[in-house]
Amino acid sequence: MNINRFPLRAGHAARFFSSDHLGTITTAERVEQLNALEISEAAAVLVTLPQQKAVRILGRPELHHAAAILAEMPVAHAARLLNAVANDRVADLFQEMSEEVRAHLFSRLDRATCLAVQHLMGYPPRTAGSIMTTEFVSVPDTWTVEQTLEHVRKVERSRETVYAIYVLDAVSRVLTSVVTLRRLITGDPGESVLSVAQKEGVVRADPLMTQEDVARLIRKHNLLALPVVSEDGHMLGIVTVDDVIDTMIADQTEDAQKFGGMEALGKPYMKIGFAGMIRKRAGWLCALFLGEMLTASAMQHFEGELERAIVLTLFVPLIMSSGGNSGSQATSLIIRALALGELKLSDWWRVLLRELPTGIVLGTILGLVGFARIVLWQNIGLFDYGEHWVLVGVTIFAALIGIVTFGSLAGSMLPFILQRLRLDPASASAPFVATLVDVSGLVIYFSVALLILSGTLL
Repeated sequence: MNINRFPLRAGHAARFFSSDHLGTITTAERVEQLNALEISEAAAVLVTLPQQKAVRILGRPELHHAAAILAEMPVAHAARLLNAVANDRVADLFQEMSEEVRAHLFSRLDRATCLAVQHLMGYPPRTAGSIMTTEFVSVPDTWTVEQTLEHVRKVERSRETVYAIYVLDAVSRVLTSVVTLRRLITGDPGESVLSVAQKEGVVRADPLMTQEDVARLIRKHNLLALPVVSEDGHMLGIVTVDDVIDTMIADQTEDAQKFGGMEALGKPYMKIGFAGMIRKRAGWLCALFLGEMLTASAMQHFEGELERAIVLTLFVPLIMSSGGNSGSQATSLIIRALALGELKLSDWWRVLLRELPTGIVLGTILGLVGFARIVLWQNIGLFDYGEHWVLVGVTIFAALIGIVTFGSLAGSMLPFILQRLRLDPASASAPFVATLVDVSGLVIYFSVALLILSGTLL
């Protein structure tokens, strides 16, 4: 991409986004309207806006293709905007850029922004360090309430949030306490800032803490921001609640797509191309299709039994769906519990002991329904299952207990296995579990049939 090329074909879009019109709508609405434009048009429009408005738009994660839009702008203009955008947002945008574009823009940033962005990009993805911002309000513990308030007034425009003020040791610069803006406003101006600081210990995170653990801390302690500190207690940055929400929404979207049996799109549905959509979906579909071919192999293995007892084929769809459904239920519950921290990897045996009786009871319930259906259909004349219809009913009853129990156990254990292998538990998608249980369910079904019907139908 030629990053020095600036598209001038915004035409109608530029007129639509005139300054007078934009003055009547919110930043969120501007973002939605920019998302409806081509990248080159959005870049042309963004350049025409006052810098303050353009910065607010670029700071919104909801803006699609923000990195590509910046790459379409003149380098000097894009750099000016990035110097005014929050450092954590700049780091996110740089992660999405090509090496060439990133290098051109990086060389134009001011030194403070360069250092902050380099620091943020050095942390692994999905950690506190990677989503924190370095723009927070801090004061030494020797200041008064009045001095602190005056400082907040001076820096509030350049800080991510001013609802929490972090008090540092005047000598070591180590984080000692936190003051909320509400407490600061109501404090005596002449008193020490420590007089209005929280009396409880400061809740903090280390930069390598996972974003899931960060979210749990923020939720547990009802925080608007969580300080991130180094091993020696020095402030590195803060993770705000809106940053956590943005990252968790993105993760949940990715997990939901994986759970549907496909790769995560990584883009809004309408923004991904036809070829990209095929690539994301075809691989998993082929893998699941190959897995389902094992079902045909299992049925071929029991071909002789099927020829002697055609009645058994009537219940194959019932058997397969029941096992897959129970497995999908268990997988959904365990994946969510792992994501929320309700379960740990070491809890697998507790889950196993819980799902075993659960599967047996659920299988018994479905088995009774299946047996009752055979009895009812036989006695009211809707279908004749033959002279051994009672044994057929018992076969369905026993098979459902085994298949539903196996489905529950397989579905609940698979996320633990994937996590143990350092894979995403969400990869244990519902279609994957259903395919696995379908094949094993047929084996269980025909094995039970051989045991019960041997000497009669078989």
